Amino acid sequence: MNKFLIDSHCHLNYQGLYERLEEVLANADAAEVKILQTISTKMMDIPVIKSISDRYEHIYYSVGVHPLHVHEEPLVLVEELVTLASNDKKISGFGETGLDYYRASDKAVLQMQKDSFRNHIAAAQIVKLPVIIHTREAEADTYEILKEMMREKKFTGVLHCFTGSLDLAMKAIDLGLYISASGIITFKNADDIREIFKQLPIDRILIETDSPYPAPVPYRGGTNEPAYVLEVAKCLAEIRNISLEDVISQTTGNFLRLFLGVLHD
Repeated sequence: MNKFLIDSHCHLNYQGLYERLEEVLANADAAEVKILQTISTKMMDIPVIKSISDRYEHIYYSVGVHPLHVHEEPLVLVEELVTLASNDKKISGFGETGLDYYRASDKAVLQMQKDSFRNHIAAAQIVKLPVIIHTREAEADTYEILKEMMREKKFTGVLHCFTGSLDLAMKAIDLGLYISASGIITFKNADDIREIFKQLPIDRILIETDSPYPAPVPYRGGTNEPAYVLEVAKCLAEIRNISLEDVISQTTGNFLRLFLGVLHD
């Protein structure tokens, strides 16, 4: 049985964490968070993210471009992502990528998001690493692209920091993907999200902080950090009426299976 936690999605290069990294990692260790995955949002940030991973054996990282940043850099190419992932075993996934129609509405930018999303998935299909997917106010197009690309060649991935509908979550699971809960499930006004995570199959759930935002209760309003993934696990245990130990064992095993290719009990 896995007895340690994993923060499947954090941003250790962001302000609020990076300048106090030793303290953040010590806090995580004290909370039994033994593996961290720090996520790329811009290609220009990858050298810093890689340097963090290189310094710490238990920190893995992704490569990719967040949909809200696609217009800030040249369109990331499949070959770029494949080359990076082929040359570093600490790279565990592609992204975060996906679609965000909440904060972007320009048609040219939305098309860039779709092109970038497809390129990340294409790289995942070649290298056989998971895709870390961000989707906001874009459920129909997100699902269509996932379905379209899955028809071409299977791939794996996770809808991270999930706040979408049960319909999208179940469709994604039917495609073979995972769903990740963040500290948002602890929020007072998140009854609908809690109900979704009550219904999802436990063998398809990951947990994350998405730190340095958004901090879970009882830390809401402050800087989020990987140690607080414990609060997500506690909330998930309460939602599903199972033990904290079972939540930790299952979500850790799910992460290891998806991202590191390890089969655990």
